[in-house]
Order: sequence, then structure tokens, then C-alpha cells
Amino acid sequence: MVNDIDSFYMKQALAEANEAFQKGEIPIGAVVVCRDRIIAKSHNLTELLNDVTAHAEMQAITAAAEHLGGKYLNDCTLYVTIEPCVMCAGALGWSQISRIVYGASDEKRGYSRYAPKALHPRTEVTTGIMEDECAELMQRFFQEKR
Repeated sequence: MVNDIDSFYMKQALAEANEAFQKGEIPIGAVVVCRDRIIAKSHNLTELLNDVTAHAEMQAITAAAEHLGGKYLNDCTLYVTIEPCVMCAGALGWSQISRIVYGASDEKRGYSRYAPKALHPRTEVTTGIMEDECAELMQRFFQEKR
């Protein structure tokens, strides 16, 4: 179900992805929304931190848990520009996040291909929100790297 709220928050995640792009990071952005408020936002920081686990989702999960004072994100939605990888899907599963909304699928590394059951069984997933914009940013990034 595509709605204006999902588009609004995906635009915030896309702004984070653009920030990553400007820093030379793979342009993936994420925001966590809880009770109609953004409580965490981030983008990939793997180059800056020299840490392969510093994905946008991982940074956002950590910030959201800190904000809430607990490890579970039961009443939260993650908006992320690209489908989470297996590592991030596992962390999202452990966080028991209520909902994940992502823009473009990741045919090479996305969780749905390799670990479709990694998420918590009650987590709702919505895909394809601003898909073209999210995919185009990734394509442009890798074209410029070549």
C-alpha cells in the first residue's frame, strides 16, 4: 500500500542516501519512525568508519534503540532506500521492528534472495516506494566509480 506518509519518510531516507553519495559512501539512507516521529536517521558509513558493518540500517537501529532506551523496535518503521542485506535483515529481525519500507530491491545482496525468513514473523514489509529514485542514485554512484 503506497501512501503519502511512506513517500514523505522515504524522501527523508533518500536525503540521507544523497549525503552518503556526497561523502563517497554507497548511497543508502535509512530513517526509523516511531509514533509519527523520526527517532533515528543515518546513511552508510563503512568507508568513514572502516567498518563493513556500518550500514545505514545498522546505524539507524542502534540510534533508535538508544533513543527508546531498549533493544526492541516494536512500534517502529524503518524506511531504507535499498533492500536490506542479510546482515541487516538479521539485526532487524532481532530488533522485532514492526515494519520495513524499502525503495529498490537489491538483486545481488538483498535478504529476500538469500534469507527470506531472517525478519521477525510479524514484521510487515512494503517495497517499491520511490523505487526509481532510489535505484537511480545507486546506479549513478557505481557509474561514477567506474
